[in-house]
Amino acid sequence: MTNQEILQIALQQSALDCHCDAADFLSGENNVVLSRPDPRARAYLPLPLACDLVSYGSNIVAQVSPVTREAVEWYIGKYAVAACFETPNVLVLNEKLAEFGYQVCFMAEYFLPDLDALREQPCRFELRILHPEEFEPYYTDEWRNALCKERKHLDVLAVGAFDGETLVGLAGCSADCETMYQIGVDVLPAYRRQGVASAMTSLLAMQTLSLGKVPFYCAAWSNIRSVRNAIRCGFRPAWVELTARDSAFVGAMNR
Repeated sequence: MTNQEILQIALQQSALDCHCDAADFLSGENNVVLSRPDPRARAYLPLPLACDLVSYGSNIVAQVSPVTREAVEWYIGKYAVAACFETPNVLVLNEKLAEFGYQVCFMAEYFLPDLDALREQPCRFELRILHPEEFEPYYTDEWRNALCKERKHLDVLAVGAFDGETLVGLAGCSADCETMYQIGVDVLPAYRRQGVASAMTSLLAMQTLSLGKVPFYCAAWSNIRSVRNAIRCGFRPAWVELTARDSAFVGAMNR
């Protein structure tokens, strides 16, 4: 697998998620499409979506509902690509969507591995590769980023860091779609800033690639610790995504 092949796999998956063509993300022109369910989309996407903006840097592909189409089309036509994913412009989108009962909910940056930079990182703790039959004790709040108890069937591989027999860090990957596995990481507070996260992440990424799957990594802009971990391990920014959800869903999250 090459870096170009990894990017193409990600583009193809984004096309399935957004019901468009992979080339649409590189066209240089914004594209608005009606959101539709697809069994090949990432498992956690509640398709169809009223507003979901995706950019690989040169343009925006927006999947929308018939009700929100005009408002979203106006928004991405008014502002520059990068500005559509940041305040204060996002506040304009939020006001427009509020008319239809939606609010901006998720904003994140997604990373893909750079094969020229991905390297196994050192760790002074023992690293163990774990498989699904070993996950059950770890479906707790401590490890909620690495494993997801609501979607246990998607958790396919993990790397644990052990101090003796005590688990101090866990990186897991979920089979969110056929070709790409998402990596999530947790480290106990007392063991942070010791290279545990980067050692687990890099090893898990390499194990995922050995299975013929593309590892990807998601972080909020404000999560500096997570972004630094991604870059340290050899991941590089690939695309950004902004998703709106209905106001009741957003309100429940804020409670």
